[in-house]
Amino acid sequence: MNSTEKESVKDEVFRHFVEQQHVFLATMEGNQPRVRPVTLIYLRGGFYVATGSDDAKTSQIQRNPRVEFCLLVEEGESKGTIRAECVANLVKDEEIRAYIFEKIPFMKEFFKTPKDPKYALIKLEPKVFEYMKPSSIQSQKIRL
Repeated sequence: MNSTEKESVKDEVFRHFVEQQHVFLATMEGNQPRVRPVTLIYLRGGFYVATGSDDAKTSQIQRNPRVEFCLLVEEGESKGTIRAECVANLVKDEEIRAYIFEKIPFMKEFFKTPKDPKYALIKLEPKVFEYMKPSSIQSQKIRL
């Protein structure tokens, strides 16, 4: 794939991301993958997941920051997927934590303030996207 094709596919992939959407996030617990639905937050060009500081995924990410998420995409009756290989890190930056806390309505249902010790914010940094367009049986990989 040449650079023009890569940019075109990358643009198409990013058009599917909105401020909040459900994805499946895979982490590792020892040598066992663990997959669960989460709300992916896409703000300021970054991908985030808000969770509890004592949730299993938080400790799994601290032990092994390599994760993957999968987004189901639809166009009419056709379905496809976007998988993203990522490195995940806990966000310590108070400004980002506060911005997301204030911007995302459901945060106040689970946490008292952006400084709530139960609030963990995880940033996902995609390294590779694997995109299977709706109606396709072939996926395309894009390394960032």
